[in-house]
Amino acid sequence: MFIDLSPLTGRIRQISAIHRCGRVIGVDSGSLLVEGLSRQARVGDQISISVANAPARGGEIVSLAAGSVRAMAYETVEGIAIGDPVTLKFNDGVTPGPAWIGRIVDAFGQPLDGKPLFQGVKPTPLRRAPPPAAQRKHMGARVNTSLSLFNTMLPLARGQRIGIFAGSGVGKTTLLANLAKGIDADVVVIGLIGERGRELRDFVEDALGAQGMARAVVIAATSDQSPLIKRRSAWMAMATAEAFRDQGKHVLLLLDSVTRFAEAHREIALTAGEAPSLRAYPPSTANLIAQLAERAGPGVNGAGDITAIFSVLVAGSDMEEPVADITRGVLDGHIVLERSIAERGRFPAADVRRSVSRCLPGVASSAENALIARARRILAAYEKAAPMIQTGLYVRGSDPQVDEAITFWPKLDNFFTHDGQGSTGESFAALAAHI
Repeated sequence: MFIDLSPLTGRIRQISAIHRCGRVIGVDSGSLLVEGLSRQARVGDQISISVANAPARGGEIVSLAAGSVRAMAYETVEGIAIGDPVTLKFNDGVTPGPAWIGRIVDAFGQPLDGKPLFQGVKPTPLRRAPPPAAQRKHMGARVNTSLSLFNTMLPLARGQRIGIFAGSGVGKTTLLANLAKGIDADVVVIGLIGERGRELRDFVEDALGAQGMARAVVIAATSDQSPLIKRRSAWMAMATAEAFRDQGKHVLLLLDSVTRFAEAHREIALTAGEAPSLRAYPPSTANLIAQLAERAGPGVNGAGDITAIFSVLVAGSDMEEPVADITRGVLDGHIVLERSIAERGRFPAADVRRSVSRCLPGVASSAENALIARARRILAAYEKAAPMIQTGLYVRGSDPQVDEAITFWPKLDNFFTHDGQGSTGESFAALAAHI
């Protein structure tokens, strides 16, 4: 019987024969100073802190100085004392593999369900440069989402990166789960950053279900965990998607949410000494979000593609909020979920007029683009006249466009709730039947 030991031998090769050690010389509420590692450590390296009468604690180096390094712990700093030994653990990357599909892992690639997990063979960096811009493929063909709204008005192309901008309680999580189950892809990688702990099983078992998990990898970091772990979980999700992309697969990446990723980075950067700006976000936030988003998208020839959906929490529908504004500028489209639409019971609660898919008009035929334009005209005419219509001040016959909108808007609004329409062609046929 043949037994593949390559995952085990790969892990053995990563074990270092030399251990660099230092000691704690200062502790405050959020970080600690360590001496003895300045000449060997790099920003981002992991450390292990030996604490008296307690298990060792992990951490990460966030800044360097000539005589000491500053680190943050993955857990609380309570109990750490001056003189406690600190061991440097170099960051060798992560090793996603086929065994990860159908599993839930943490920001370090360890299983969260208590069962053994075989690691992959080839390590991939947690942070890496995106494919060379001049060598990347164009966005591919339109993909079927199994949701009528996204098959027609707001299409998604292979290798596209879009953002879902929403407040709390407007159906964002359900929409992400439906897209994870409905979009044509080989592998789905889902990064849940800063989620409430009780919601993890709800999302995996109820929203995603066995159908969704059959081809998915879930990387999770809960809201109580260190900002280091939350930020790392986003990089872990991207690195996992890249590993499958490099095997020639079409990967769907769902990252929920960029806002919590940016908030985690803000706490780390301020601890490291970076000055705040942009409503308390450090200047490095914009570049960090852009670096993360650019890693997704079309691959180079011979590689697969990463179609990415990033969610952004928008408080009070403020699309000019720093994270929302930065993210919208680096993506290939944005979907705005509106609370008022959710409150009247229409899901997905997308505000079609404020949402844009930048793969249009290229992925649609001339007839399909004409149908989309007609639907948008109906929406615009109705929403412009809505106050008069709802108060009974509008008299039919005053404006032919408004008359048309009054006739077709309820049908169009109902069409947006449809799912299971099959192919995109069938979705367009259904749209034509409604207007």
